[in-house]
Amino acid sequence: MSPISEYELAEALAGAHGPLRIRGGGTRTLDVDGGDTLSTGQMTGITLHEPGALTLVAKAGTPVSDIRAALRAENQRLAFEPMDHRPLLGTTGAPTIGGVVAGNVSGPRRIAVGAARDFMLGVRFVDGTGRILKNGGRVMKNVTGYDLVRLLTGSHGTLGVLSEVSLKVLPDVDAAATLLLSGLSDTQAVKALSAGLGSPFEITGAAHDPEAGETRLRIEGFANSVTYRAGRLRDLLAPFGRAEVQEGKAGTAETWAAIRDVTDFADRAGDVWRLSVKPSDAPALVARSGAETVRYDWGGGLVWLLMPEGVDLRANLGPFKGHATLIRADEETRRALPAFQPENPVLARLTAELRAKFDPRGVLNPGVMA
Repeated sequence: MSPISEYELAEALAGAHGPLRIRGGGTRTLDVDGGDTLSTGQMTGITLHEPGALTLVAKAGTPVSDIRAALRAENQRLAFEPMDHRPLLGTTGAPTIGGVVAGNVSGPRRIAVGAARDFMLGVRFVDGTGRILKNGGRVMKNVTGYDLVRLLTGSHGTLGVLSEVSLKVLPDVDAAATLLLSGLSDTQAVKALSAGLGSPFEITGAAHDPEAGETRLRIEGFANSVTYRAGRLRDLLAPFGRAEVQEGKAGTAETWAAIRDVTDFADRAGDVWRLSVKPSDAPALVARSGAETVRYDWGGGLVWLLMPEGVDLRANLGPFKGHATLIRADEETRRALPAFQPENPVLARLTAELRAKFDPRGVLNPGVMA
């Protein structure tokens, strides 16, 4: 099913007689328990863009590339720089803005500006009974009543199918630079990244590649400010070694796109896991993970792990504070291991009650977040 309007989407959901696989651009794999595919890919188009108000409204199936092009024409951007999963997962299609919102997909700049959820102004969606609902609006304001905008963001299509999203956008930057430290251990790297993030120099990216022995911090803004802050940050990080400053907006963008999309893991065999933890806990967890290769992002708060096929990362780690998500694996492993971190009983009960309200028949992506 490929509805071309919100009305057709509502009809499709109201008439559903079994489980539905909700699909946007087809760039991410979801473990849905059977069912037909319902695609929002035909619901496209930017319906409003007010550059002066830093506001953009688009239908859920609109390709992210179209949105970036429209913003680039006004020297604006999606500040949360959503990841493109295609290189890592080996998929095709085109990432859609609805898919980005449904997954709360956020890149390296999350540490500075927030996640996709923090840029949401409003949503229109259809619930599991076929009701058309809306929440929020097209301007920044305090939400009255239930904040369905934040609830829907990151729900992976289990509470409703997005038909339209309203976003806050930000101006693009004039210049960018990356400071590169070499030869640090994981523990030293996390300390260096934390020092940078705790400084007043407005770091917008903080990553570490243990395999290459490279630790990177990104600075963006006006050209003179970038040069000044990069110099000051280099002085601050002197105890960790001499930092090389790599300037240039284009080169910086290319480097951080590769970090964002974890392209290093794209052609390597093994399962890919995503670990979200307190940065200071990350090196010790990595040490007992059994991972073949790791990449740190978000100052160490996000760790990408390339694991031997079929190995349960959660079992290797034991109890820990954080979340481990299985991102890439073969079908057998995905059937054996839940993709998302199992919820504690209290949260699981709340989740089940929410789903019962929005999808009483259980037709929306059943099993995806189980």
